[in-house]
Amino acid sequence: MGTFHQNKGELHGITVVVETHGPEVFVGRCDTVTPQGVILLDGDRHSDGDDGRSKEEYLRQAAQFGVWKKYDRLMVPTAEVVSIRRLSELGA
Repeated sequence: MGTFHQNKGELHGITVVVETHGPEVFVGRCDTVTPQGVILLDGDRHSDGDDGRSKEEYLRQAAQFGVWKKYDRLMVPTAEVVSIRRLSELGA
């Protein structure tokens, strides 16, 4: 069947992990990937060491239990993005 928003990209509506060049990682529902950046809805941001957890520990927990929405909308600038992948690819 597919999405009704074909112009939004293949990850539209999928919970994704956006890795950055810096200490931050973002998890949220992908809305759009534009030349300016990745737009996430209902997401969270984690910086390495926040709450005593590394990025890897945070992502392991996110893959197992999901994330609590802290932001309605996040925009990660393209220049900061290293990768975008489905949270489900991390396994639990």
